[in-house]
Amino acid sequence: MNGSSFADTRQTSDATAGSAPLEQSSTSDNALQLHDSPLVRAIFLVLGSLALLLGVLGIFLPVLPTTPFVLLAAACFARGSEHLHNWLLAHRIAGPIILEWRTHRSMPAGVKPWAFLLMGLSFGVSILLMESYWHRGMLAGIAIVLAFFLWRIPVRGE
Repeated sequence: MNGSSFADTRQTSDATAGSAPLEQSSTSDNALQLHDSPLVRAIFLVLGSLALLLGVLGIFLPVLPTTPFVLLAAACFARGSEHLHNWLLAHRIAGPIILEWRTHRSMPAGVKPWAFLLMGLSFGVSILLMESYWHRGMLAGIAIVLAFFLWRIPVRGE
């Protein structure tokens, strides 16, 4: 390790401790800040990959939400892998979702009704297909909790 890279690392660490790094200060507090430890970066990489896998599964499974797992994957990749973080931000579907959340901490006005509709349809069909009252009750409980959290997310543009 030469002197200039140590100084660069030290400068990034100092900037990270007090505020966002200089090159990322214009975006958000959640800007790319790779962790100093290779072990911790590897853990974030594994957790981000797992979250992304769960997000992809959430596209097909009605009980598993997609967006929170994609946001979690982006946060993990921001600490673990610059390449995967940039890839996720550049993705045509996931990128705008992540940037919207990072910028406004809200969802666009037209998205929330669609989310409630699709969630209601998927949980409704799932509840109707279940034979066990226990499973129906469990799905209804999960739907109520998810609806409550969705209701609490601020809407931008109202």
